[in-house]
Amino acid sequence: MISDPLLLAVVLVAVMMLLLLSSKWIGFSLMASGVAGMLLYKVNLPPTISIWDKIGDLMANSVWNTLNSWALTALPLFILMGEILYRTAISTRLLNGLVPWLANVPGRLYHINVVACSLFAAVSGSSAATTATVGKITLDELTRRGYHKSLAIGSLAGAGTLGFLIPPSLIMIIYGVLADASIGQLFIAGIAPGIMLACMYSLYIALRARLEPGCVPDRREEYTWADRIAALRDLGPVFLLILLVLGGIYAGLTTPTEAAAIGVVGALGLALYFRNLTLRNLRAALLSAVKTSAMICFIIAGAAFLSQVVGFVGIARALSSFIASLDLSPYTLIFVLGLMYLFLGMILDGISIVVMTLPIVLPIVQSAGFETLWFGIFVVFMVELSQITPPVGFSIFVIQHIAREDVQTILKATFPFFCIMVFMVVLVTAFPDIVFFLPERMM
Repeated sequence: MISDPLLLAVVLVAVMMLLLLSSKWIGFSLMASGVAGMLLYKVNLPPTISIWDKIGDLMANSVWNTLNSWALTALPLFILMGEILYRTAISTRLLNGLVPWLANVPGRLYHINVVACSLFAAVSGSSAATTATVGKITLDELTRRGYHKSLAIGSLAGAGTLGFLIPPSLIMIIYGVLADASIGQLFIAGIAPGIMLACMYSLYIALRARLEPGCVPDRREEYTWADRIAALRDLGPVFLLILLVLGGIYAGLTTPTEAAAIGVVGALGLALYFRNLTLRNLRAALLSAVKTSAMICFIIAGAAFLSQVVGFVGIARALSSFIASLDLSPYTLIFVLGLMYLFLGMILDGISIVVMTLPIVLPIVQSAGFETLWFGIFVVFMVELSQITPPVGFSIFVIQHIAREDVQTILKATFPFFCIMVFMVVLVTAFPDIVFFLPERMM
């Protein structure tokens, strides 16, 4: 039996990694690690209560209290909205509508990846769905028109991660539920950093196009203002859907869950308007949404149980005391946590990173004086970085499947955008008002 909580924490991490490396489900690995923690720790219980009774009580309470959440209802609704948009031709119309507006900007159609990902992120909430949907349309089209594939891949990888930062965001919903933070404020807090990051990507593309003229084809496509106005017929409905979803939250008229329901109805309305909604597409969207939602909820349930165990055996308290004894400055602490998240991003997916680390990390960050809202945006940035770090960067796998290139080529193309994202993290850490600007006005 183990009586030292810190030693138990090391053992639990080893057990968890062993289970994950053996290809067990993430939710199962989290729950099994929690059970192992209870069995290995020297727990003092009354003679009438067995350890298995206590495990059952903790598991039942944690799973019920976490999943019995009205805020969590937004999760499957936003997933369904993204699936409907993904499985209809709305995304194709979005791309066609952007071409006339971007044809004369420095870097020209490379910006399509950034703008399209930003817009699709604002109605899907999923980084994977954003990357896959936009990439399937843009990569082959840009290559066919003479654009360098490397810069096209890099811009897609960087901009595809905006699905987690620009609301609605699945990661923000999960963070809000686990951290007991306002999901509406998290959504609004992500807007300014998300727009700034997208602008940085576009600025880099424009500078790269100026410095390397050969990466942009010589043949220039000319569009008149009449063409641009006509393209608004494809862009207008998408902008309207974004306004419906985010406008109600910002104005305080709807909760995130109500906005998600409006978003589903709006996505169905757009699919009907564009005559893309078939019974086959709807069935595929519903099935995929159910599978994804069930998977995420199982992970959340496992994380909630592990969190209860971590608190029950005193790991969080012991770890907080240990880090406090190191007398780290707040920014040194954030730097250390950033390195930890980068390392975890190499071996785990983003949702797992959040649910596995938050029970331990959040109390430490709060005791160091950081706001829960700000740390939520910081974690989202770290999850974004994990999407494009080897060997388990999920966006890299998505792009590899679409682009049919090896991982080394994709990583090389992605590296400049990775550096831009790191710079944005530093900027948000040094100037936290970037995060608080919109939420303070919302309140």
